[in-house]
Amino acid sequence: MQEIKEKFTCLIIGSGPAGYTAAIYASRANLKPTLYQGIQPGGQLTITTDVENYPGYPDGIQGPEMMIHFEKQALRMGTDIRYGLATNVDFTKHPLRVEIDEEKWVEADSVIIATGASAKWLGIKGEQRLNGHGVSACAVCDGFFFKNMEVAIVGAGDTAAEEALYLSKICSKVHMIVRRDEMRASKIMQQRVLDTKNIQIYWNSETEEVCGEHKVEQVIIKNNKTNELSTIPVSAFFVAIGHTPNSSIFKGWLDMDESGYIKTQPGCTKTNVEGVFAAGDVQDMIYRQAVTAAGSGCMAALDAERFLSEKGLF
Repeated sequence: MQEIKEKFTCLIIGSGPAGYTAAIYASRANLKPTLYQGIQPGGQLTITTDVENYPGYPDGIQGPEMMIHFEKQALRMGTDIRYGLATNVDFTKHPLRVEIDEEKWVEADSVIIATGASAKWLGIKGEQRLNGHGVSACAVCDGFFFKNMEVAIVGAGDTAAEEALYLSKICSKVHMIVRRDEMRASKIMQQRVLDTKNIQIYWNSETEEVCGEHKVEQVIIKNNKTNELSTIPVSAFFVAIGHTPNSSIFKGWLDMDESGYIKTQPGCTKTNVEGVFAAGDVQDMIYRQAVTAAGSGCMAALDAERFLSEKGLF
């Protein structure tokens, strides 16, 4: 039997833009939220360097610094922020139950899930060393920094096609590396890529290494049919092979799509379990931006406040 150590009105799991924004709004609504930061406090922005597309920072800001600002604001509003990782849940009945660090169980009248998603990486030499120094998993976030430069992107799905097209509008040339002799993207997206003159596709190719001392300078690719190696001088390397939503502990409890993204009801953050709300990248496979994550965090807090009020729980 689960021994319950603590009880909360509002429990927030995750500490990226969605989690912290939910905490700010929940605190202002006097829900006295407790937020567990998870395995990567601050989320994906802590491995991002320059952020220039978030409103309110006219000179841009470093991702880790921005997350410190979010955390400070949530603390100032009264959020109880704790280190800890949600490792299991039991949504059989109310109050809802969540296990922390495989050690203790807590109860909550409402739960906001903001656990985000993790980019998939190739695992090749130079990729992690140069992450944030020309290696990126988000062309929309970082493409601007390589305006009028040559860049490379790896991937063959709709996301890769969309990001290649986005980059083609701001970069002088886009080298698109595709593992097979065809793309997985929809026919219309494939045609758009093929029709774009400054996108060069390398079929049957895989990236062997990302090279550069302090920043990306070139990539080495191998043709899978001939085993021939080629070196492409580029200023950036974008990985567009997908994301993995951090939702595994909720499987069997919450409705998800085939990729593991949590399904929410249209126009709100409600899940199929009453009192459980999902915000940010864990339920957003389309936009995946800090500003949209923050917006959905706001929505989740407001949805939780209405739920708790209607149930007379605060």
